[in-house]
Amino acid sequence: MVEKDQVIDALKTVYDIEIPVNVYDLGLIREIRIDGGKVHIKMTWTSPMCPYGPLMTKMVEDAVRKLDGVESVDVEVELDPPWNPKDLTEDGRRQMEMLFGKEAVERWLKDAGVSD
Repeated sequence: MVEKDQVIDALKTVYDIEIPVNVYDLGLIREIRIDGGKVHIKMTWTSPMCPYGPLMTKMVEDAVRKLDGVESVDVEVELDPPWNPKDLTEDGRRQMEMLFGKEAVERWLKDAGVSD
């Protein structure tokens, strides 16, 4: 049987095509359910109009499908509520700070209503 930590590790190998942060730390993964060898993932995109959203969804499915013990993978895309910077994990926030600078990320988070 596959474990949730294994699924998370697999998801961390899939990067947003436009933002070089993995989909898990970017906060695009909303739910992971495992029932034996069946994995259900609920995810979102950074924008409902993301031109790479379907490709990233397929990449998520492929990454998890490779895990030992996985029989099937169902990836559900949920665009409402929309993705928000508050969805970033702490690691995701640090990665964004390294890419764009701490001040820029703090301003972006503040504008999005995210407080420390």
